[in-house]
Amino acid sequence: MEHRQGGPRDPGDGPPYAHREEGRARRADVHRGRVVRRARLPLEEVFDPTGAGDTFAGGFVGYLAGAASAGGVDDVVLRRAVIMGSTLASFCVEAFSLDRLIRLTRAEIDDRYRLFKRLTHFESV
Repeated sequence: MEHRQGGPRDPGDGPPYAHREEGRARRADVHRGRVVRRARLPLEEVFDPTGAGDTFAGGFVGYLAGAASAGGVDDVVLRRAVIMGSTLASFCVEAFSLDRLIRLTRAEIDDRYRLFKRLTHFESV
């Protein structure tokens, strides 16, 4: 596909999904031209941020893979995958290296996912 330098791009030219960091407090996710901004989970202490991005990616892709094998991926599944990735990354920063992830249980993941949902859910005005 040819792209002129400096010319407008057709939105269909790029990937269907993109993730970008927007500073320390927010991230933005774009799917089919729609932007979803979300806050990071507030933590008492960040011990070591090394690996948080990789952990986010693993949680995100793992959730998508499970959803794809169970029937498909849509906007709702993508949003849930983003929150699952963020949930797992929030555990990663609590200790050095893989120390926290090794001790992590499914119940802890589910509890923190629900917490994240409660902190980021808003009712209509």
